[in-house]
Amino acid sequence: MTVATFIAIRNVKQTRGAMAGAMGYVAQDKKTLWKGISLVAGHNCVPQSSYIEFLTTKKRFHKTDGRQFYHFVQSFAEGDRLSPQMANAIGVELAEKEFPDFEVLVATHIDTGHLHNHLIVNSVSCVDGKKLHQNSQDLQHHRDVNDQICMKYHLSVLPKPQKHSRKKRMEPGEYQAGLRGESWKLELVFVLNQALHEAEDKESFIDYLEREGYQVRWSANRKHITFITPEGYRCRDTSLHDETFLKDNLEYLFLYRQLTNFEPGREEPSHGWLYGVTYNAEALTRYMAQAMDVPEPPPIPVWTESKQRQREALKKLAHGQRLENIESFEEDESYGFGMSM
Repeated sequence: MTVATFIAIRNVKQTRGAMAGAMGYVAQDKKTLWKGISLVAGHNCVPQSSYIEFLTTKKRFHKTDGRQFYHFVQSFAEGDRLSPQMANAIGVELAEKEFPDFEVLVATHIDTGHLHNHLIVNSVSCVDGKKLHQNSQDLQHHRDVNDQICMKYHLSVLPKPQKHSRKKRMEPGEYQAGLRGESWKLELVFVLNQALHEAEDKESFIDYLEREGYQVRWSANRKHITFITPEGYRCRDTSLHDETFLKDNLEYLFLYRQLTNFEPGREEPSHGWLYGVTYNAEALTRYMAQAMDVPEPPPIPVWTESKQRQREALKKLAHGQRLENIESFEEDESYGFGMSM
């Protein structure tokens, strides 16, 4: 079950343009408009002019260089009785308590499986011009205060993350939890699929996930990708039960998208994202060897109809849809979520 939590988003680019991009992203109408009401608020600033106010504060105190902003995500449990308006009010309350002298843009997103707030915090105080510095102790303090606020409103808070044993197949309990919308892994699969609709390369894929509160550990010297959920759960690409998300396959997929001028927002083809990669395997391997100077490119992904059926089934679970025959689905080896290494 998801619970309320608070995390920091790593923003590598610290420019005015990056700050404007982050503010524009979190304040999108398609993510924040609820029954005609905009769920975007400001602490020490007006939402509509927050970017200008952030810059004005920096210029007034002659601190326009270095870090420009901080980005946090405050998530709430699916099962809690919480209206979008109340979620936004809680975000503002947290901003008032933790960043009293700073301008903060608070935007509530309602377009995913769980309510969550994005907080964009100016790096310079609008009261005395002091720079905001954050470390792990500060983040823990924010989480403690967040827990106190959530408990005041009788909302669920985050327990210590549990260690999850490695497994190659989904257990029956995970299926049943997924059908009730309580599986953190299925929520991760849902967000990953959303990211694949928008991402044209590795960077935009990671950027999308980070904006939704997820962390991604993807490096050249590691064989696997590790995803970290807003609740602190860790999951390797091999544990997602969908070969689409394996590191090698994603690298090939994004290379293919660059070569074919992928347009963000496209619907997934009926035969799956990886079909085009497999179909053009020879040309991709040749291009990869030349452009990336790798002596032995990774194995070309093999994509079959059974794998696509498996992927479609998992997508249905991630969208909260019921499978017609869950018992036979779990027992069918040819259709089960067995993963090859």
